[in-house]
Amino acid sequence: MQGYSQQRATIQSRLPFVVAFLMLLAGFLLVQLANFQFYPREVAQELELRGDANANSIRRIPAERGLIYDRDGEPLAFNALQYGVGVSPNLVSDPRRLATELALILERDEFELYQILTSDENWVLVDRPIQAEQGQAIADLDEISVTIDPIPRRFYPQGSLAGHTIGFVIEEGLQGSMGVEGSYNDTLAGRILDQTVSNIPFDLPEEAPTEQRGQDIVLTIDRDIQFWVETELFLAINQTGSTRGSIIVMDPRSGDILAMASYPEFDPNNFIDIEDPDLLRNPAITDIYEPGSVMKVLTVASAIEKGTISPDWTYNDQGTLELGGIVIENWDNNAYGVVDASQILIRSLNIGASTVALEMGTDDFYSMMRSFGLGQQTGVDLYNEESGIIKVPGDSDWSESDLGTNSFGQGVSVTPLQMITAFAAIANDGIMRQPRMVKQIITDDGVQEAQPITIRRVISEQTANLITDMMVRTVNEGVPQAILPGYTIAGKTGTAEIPTAISYEQGPNSSITSFIGFLPADDPEVVVMVKLDRPDDYWGSEVAAPVFKRLADRLVILLEIPVDEVRRGLASNEAITETTSG
Repeated sequence: MQGYSQQRATIQSRLPFVVAFLMLLAGFLLVQLANFQFYPREVAQELELRGDANANSIRRIPAERGLIYDRDGEPLAFNALQYGVGVSPNLVSDPRRLATELALILERDEFELYQILTSDENWVLVDRPIQAEQGQAIADLDEISVTIDPIPRRFYPQGSLAGHTIGFVIEEGLQGSMGVEGSYNDTLAGRILDQTVSNIPFDLPEEAPTEQRGQDIVLTIDRDIQFWVETELFLAINQTGSTRGSIIVMDPRSGDILAMASYPEFDPNNFIDIEDPDLLRNPAITDIYEPGSVMKVLTVASAIEKGTISPDWTYNDQGTLELGGIVIENWDNNAYGVVDASQILIRSLNIGASTVALEMGTDDFYSMMRSFGLGQQTGVDLYNEESGIIKVPGDSDWSESDLGTNSFGQGVSVTPLQMITAFAAIANDGIMRQPRMVKQIITDDGVQEAQPITIRRVISEQTANLITDMMVRTVNEGVPQAILPGYTIAGKTGTAEIPTAISYEQGPNSSITSFIGFLPADDPEVVVMVKLDRPDDYWGSEVAAPVFKRLADRLVILLEIPVDEVRRGLASNEAITETTSG
C-alpha cells in the first residue's frame, strides 16, 4: 500500500508539468492555425493559382473579325463558324448509343467512334472542323460527356475574285496575311480576350464575355470592274499564250484602285492547298520587270519639264548611237532622219529617248525619274510592296550606257503599280496621288473616309497637257489596236526584253508586253495598265493594246462615261447654264 502511495505521489508531482506541456502544445497549434488562416499574401496567391490551374483552364476567345466590302457594299470577306467536337470517355453512360448517334451526324464509322468512347483517355478530340448544322445536331443530344468548341473561320464569298488584293487569314490566331487582310490586320482583328473555363465537368460554363469586334473596311475595288478585268486577263492569257500577267485600273484623280488582277490567281478560301508560296504574292506590287518603251513617256515629259526640249525640238536620227561602250539602235534597226519629240513616242524610237536623256544630263534625268516614283514604294496600303531598282551615278554598277538604256526602259526595274501611278500623275495634270486600296473604315462611332493623299507635283499642268497630246497622237497614228470609237485615248505601248545574267533572252516567248492608257484624254477618269509576260507574239501593240481596248469598251459602260461628243456637249450646256444663272 505504501508503494502505491509513493507512485500516486510521484504522478501528482509530475502532473503540473504534463498539463503545462499540453497547454504549451495547444497554444503552439493555435498559433500555427492562426498563421495558416492569415499567411502572407504572396503564398495565398500562389496556392490560389495552383488551385485554379487544377480546376480551371484559359480559353482564348478571338474577337469577331471585321468584314471587307467593295466600294458598293458587296461583301468580299466575312466570318463563319465551324466547330470542334471532343468527348470525355469516363463520363459516357451509354457508349454504344452515343457512337450510333455521332456516326449519323458526323458521317463517321460507328465502330471507330465506339472505340474512342470506351478508351481510357480523359478527353479525346473526335472531329474538327465540322459545319454549324452538325454542331447544332450534336448540341441537341444534350450529352454532358460531349464538348463543342466554336472555331471562327474567314470566308470569301467571291472565291478567287481579287484574291491577291484581299489576302487571307491564317486560322490559328486569326492572323491576316497578304493583301488587305495583312496590311490592315490590327484594324480588322479587334481585341482578343481570355476566358477562364472550369475543368470540372459538372460546373455550368460561364457566359462568354463580350469581345471588342474588329472594324469593317470598304475597299476602293469595284466588284463588277474587278470581275471584267479578271475575265479579260484570263482570256488574254489563253489567246496570247502568255505565262503570267497583271491588269490595274485606277482613278487618277483620287488614287483609288478600282481593280487589280494578276494571273495565276488563287482562291483565299483554299490558300493552304497552294504548294508554291510565290503564287500567294501580289505580282502587281511585288514583281519587278524592265518596263520597255512606256518609259519613253516619262523621259520626254521630264525633258520638257526641265526645259531641255520643247515640242518643236528635233534631232537627226541616224540609226545608231554609241554611248558608254555600247551601240544603241531603234527597235526596227532603221534610221529616221530629222524627227521631233512627238515622233519619239509615236514611232517608239530608242535613239530619240537616249538623245533626250543625254541632253538632260544625269542630274536632271535621275532626279525626274525619282520624282516619277521609280526606285521607291508608292505607299499603297497593301502588304509587301517592292521598291523597284534604278541605278544612279555613284553606284558601283552604274555606267554611262545606263543613262541611254534607262531612258527607253532597259536596265531599270519597276512594278506594274509604279508605272501606272507615274502615268496617273500625267493624267491628273501633273499631280501624283498615292494609290490606295481602302476607301472607308467603319467604326462604332461612324464612318472614317480615307482622303486622297498627294505625293507631289511631278510636272506642271502645261507639261502634262503637252505629253497627253503626244500620247493621243501615239495611239491614233501608231497603235490603232487601242483606238476606241467615240473616245480620245492617250497611251503608250511597251515591249521589254527579259534580262539574263549576261544579256537578254532571244527567241520566242522572250518579251514582256504592256500598254498604259487613260480616257477621256482631255478629262481622264480612268487609267488602265495591261502587262502580259512571254506571249507568243513579241510586240506590245499586238498583244497588250487589244486587251486595253476590250477593257476600255466595258469600262465606259460600267463607269457611265459618255462618248466625247456627248460629254463635251453636256459640259458646254452646264457652262452656259451657270453663266446665265450668274
